Amino acid sequence: MNATARVTADLCEIWAPTQAQGPTQQEVAQLLGLRPEQVKINTTYLGGGFGRRFERDFIIQTAMVAKQVGRPVKLIWAREEDIQHDFYRPVSTAGLRAGLDAAGRVTAWDFRIVAPSIMTRALPQRVKNGIDPSSVEGTIGSPYAPSDRRIVYVLKDVGVPVGFWRSVGNSITSFYVEGFIDELAHSAGRDPYLFRLSLLADKPRPRAVLERAAAMANWDQPPAAGHFRGIAMHQSFGSIVAEVAEISIENEGLRVHRVDCAIDCGVAINPSTVVAQMESGIVYGLTAALYGEITLRRGRVEQTNFDTYPMLHLPQMPKISVSIIEGAEQPGGIGEPGTPPIAPAVANAVFAATGKRLRSLPIVKQGLNVT
Repeated sequence: MNATARVTADLCEIWAPTQAQGPTQQEVAQLLGLRPEQVKINTTYLGGGFGRRFERDFIIQTAMVAKQVGRPVKLIWAREEDIQHDFYRPVSTAGLRAGLDAAGRVTAWDFRIVAPSIMTRALPQRVKNGIDPSSVEGTIGSPYAPSDRRIVYVLKDVGVPVGFWRSVGNSITSFYVEGFIDELAHSAGRDPYLFRLSLLADKPRPRAVLERAAAMANWDQPPAAGHFRGIAMHQSFGSIVAEVAEISIENEGLRVHRVDCAIDCGVAINPSTVVAQMESGIVYGLTAALYGEITLRRGRVEQTNFDTYPMLHLPQMPKISVSIIEGAEQPGGIGEPGTPPIAPAVANAVFAATGKRLRSLPIVKQGLNVT
């Protein structure tokens, strides 16, 4: 996190990688006793935003120091400060129930999610009747959902500041929904891919994306000996993404070898950027699924740097293939939709390999190492 500020009696000029120019201008003006038009925001390259740069704490800190010293100030947080003073991805839990008829079709489902609220702090005007829409996104509009469904959200403040994280609530609800769909397929005695197709009979766009990803992964052919596959699909930000993860497990060590990804984002304005964002979203979500955990002890975050908050290393990176389904619909997002399917795809592959369901993350806390 970094910013530069220059404050005079009638002007504040800021250079910062920010995703929130308007709120920054308003808050800094109020802090310094200036009018908003007296605060000039120069937006630099984000260097990766992912929602964290929507927050203004590091910019306000810089402006306050600049005012006190009476000269321009450049502030850069150490990584330890960044990791230990963040706005974290919300912790959450969910309970899901569904009914299957004699033919194995889903007749109803009941979804209950408990999580703290990002919007209550960040954008309170978006919270209506106690419902934070970011906490239930990916459930209400799920293409799998039967017409007979109930979705309940319980807002639970856990005392930890939570904020936006790449794909926001979709990264959480996709893990719940896609893992649950896999469990329903198993209960119905169906192939998880074919079971999903049966739920999408009247949903041509998501069905086509799922079919493309399965074809890329040669789903109808057995994988190499000792390899196993899992599949997942999620719709978010106007785009639909399906991913197939191929893994192996040896001596309790998990390795993700390959990820095949299909996306329908409507009109693909810049295909090379679409591919890059899918690759980026996958490695981002895979790191979190395998390792990502923030723990607190006596009110302090225990992780400080990459030795205690590990990232995916180059030798652990799977081969990624991306296929874009060209459509005539208006362009959807690409920066975030690649992230949600990867965690459930890997978790579903682990079930195929071991018969054990991974119902919580990160994976390294479920008795598996990463190789």
